[in-house]
Amino acid sequence: MIRRSLLACAALSAFAMAVHAQDNYPSKPIKFVVGYSPGGSNDILARIVAKRLGDSLGQPVVVENRPSTGAIVGAVVTKQAPPDGYTLMIGASGPLVINAATYSSLPYSPQKDFIPISTIATFPLIVSVKADSPFKTMPDLVKYTKENPQLSNYASSASTFQLATELLKERTGIQSQHVPYKGSGDSMKSVAGGETTFSMLDPGPAAGAINGKLVRGLAVSSDVRNPSFPDIPTLKEQGIDLSIQFWIGLFAPAGTPTPIVRLLEREVAKAVQHPETLKSMAQLGLTPTSSTSEAFTRQIAQEIPAWTEVARKNNIKADQ
Repeated sequence: MIRRSLLACAALSAFAMAVHAQDNYPSKPIKFVVGYSPGGSNDILARIVAKRLGDSLGQPVVVENRPSTGAIVGAVVTKQAPPDGYTLMIGASGPLVINAATYSSLPYSPQKDFIPISTIATFPLIVSVKADSPFKTMPDLVKYTKENPQLSNYASSASTFQLATELLKERTGIQSQHVPYKGSGDSMKSVAGGETTFSMLDPGPAAGAINGKLVRGLAVSSDVRNPSFPDIPTLKEQGIDLSIQFWIGLFAPAGTPTPIVRLLEREVAKAVQHPETLKSMAQLGLTPTSSTSEAFTRQIAQEIPAWTEVARKNNIKADQ
């Protein structure tokens, strides 16, 4: 009887300490793990949001870069962190959805090892060709590749872009061979230099290249035109029934208390609407967004099987 009482007291004490920790959250600096190198869109966005959350929560939010292929290391670091809200991950579609679709095995489960807190931004891809190419519209590009399949190729720097391009090929009949590159900047340079026929670029490298007259944007993959590229029509405007949007979001290790998740969810919603955040995201070609944890979880659950099917049909495997 005495032992039961002691155990009950210990359990109550642990519960009380957990509640107290949640009530006082955050009481020390928070860390954002970013699975990419400094200077890229994910890193820049992480630092923008870190500044906003740090100001509103009253504790510093520091960014820790853990770059690796597929951003896998950053995901593992976050998975292994204590679920107390002090280690969070700025995660993108790549490690949370595309990896699940293209790797036969991963050292983490995208759907079991993390709690999606909120989306932060979405972005389309931009179908880009050499600035002085004869292609002025998507129908021009489609027609050329069908007539000259042996002369057509496309650049991509990761499975994310390869899957998107293969889906574009499926919907348009484009005939083109894949040429892999190490980074989006390299893909852009291959198009600008005429080494490849086209590439679906993310907004960061595309913006500078388009503004610098190195490449020409033929289409954006979103449902509506991107404010950063108002003169580039959507795929749908050109008769192609396809919409692709990728995202960047905030994640916590599985087991993080719900009150902390809810607090962060609310703070992200405020942070992405801050005037400085809106300005910075526009420069990156990103659209600020936020969501509930539940909605974000459902979105990922829907996207994984959809992209897995694209990978299966085109035999795209990242670990082979």
